[in-house]
Amino acid sequence: MDKLIALVDGSVYSESVCDNAAWISGRTDAEIELLHVIGRRDVSTAPSNLSGNITLGARTTLLNELSELDAQRAQLSQKLGRAILDDAEARIVAQGQKNVKARLRIGDIVEAVSEQESDAEIIVIGKRGEAADFAKLHLGSNLERIARASTKPVYVAARAFKPIKRFMIAYDGGTSALKAVDHVSRNSLFADLECSLLVIGEKNEENQKRLDDARVILEAGGFAVNAQILPGQPDVAISSAVESHDIGLLVMGAYGHSRIRNLIIGSTTSEMVRSCKIPVILFR
Repeated sequence: MDKLIALVDGSVYSESVCDNAAWISGRTDAEIELLHVIGRRDVSTAPSNLSGNITLGARTTLLNELSELDAQRAQLSQKLGRAILDDAEARIVAQGQKNVKARLRIGDIVEAVSEQESDAEIIVIGKRGEAADFAKLHLGSNLERIARASTKPVYVAARAFKPIKRFMIAYDGGTSALKAVDHVSRNSLFADLECSLLVIGEKNEENQKRLDDARVILEAGGFAVNAQILPGQPDVAISSAVESHDIGLLVMGAYGHSRIRNLIIGSTTSEMVRSCKIPVILFR
């Protein structure tokens, strides 16, 4: 792995993003590119319409003052961004990973990631950002946009990092799930971790073939695979299997094989990311 992108902001999830990025880098020798993006609206909030009954001279004075405030706000936003990046870099370096770059961008976060991801293998982002509604457990809006737009796997960090010893692939035979299996079989990130493979549905010939096809790919990559078919609702069954097998990392396709894509990501995927207390890697 040549490079990973780790997205950091002022949320409580950024520490976990750093810890997960350090763990990935330690296993793959990837360079870590820390990226903090300041939205354009965060550096410019002055109202543009000051017509009304304000006299010309007063209006000019107000516009000048607002321009000065905008400049001050922009400077403060950039200082805060630099401080966030400095703290993130220091946290990663303290874990023994020295190959770290920090980038500050102003603009749209999806556009910024798109510009930087061509030579990256994975995007690391927190489940929720600064503006997310924690009380309602909503996913961060930036996560949803990046999961939809990025061409690279998206690693969604949970609130706190825990050492990962085993991972599970939730497999449905779809294109994105097959891509996940192929990626896992060839990537040093997963080497020496215990591998579980899970298909949700009835124990029939079709599902057994799906399971066997995926298992063959993983075994060719050197994994001893614990493979099983479980009945039930996908989100409930996957959550139960994750807990009962003490899984530390969940791997799945962002879109289900038999589901129509909704505007963000597949409904089962959204629910798993929302409710899981472990990291989830999403493949398109």
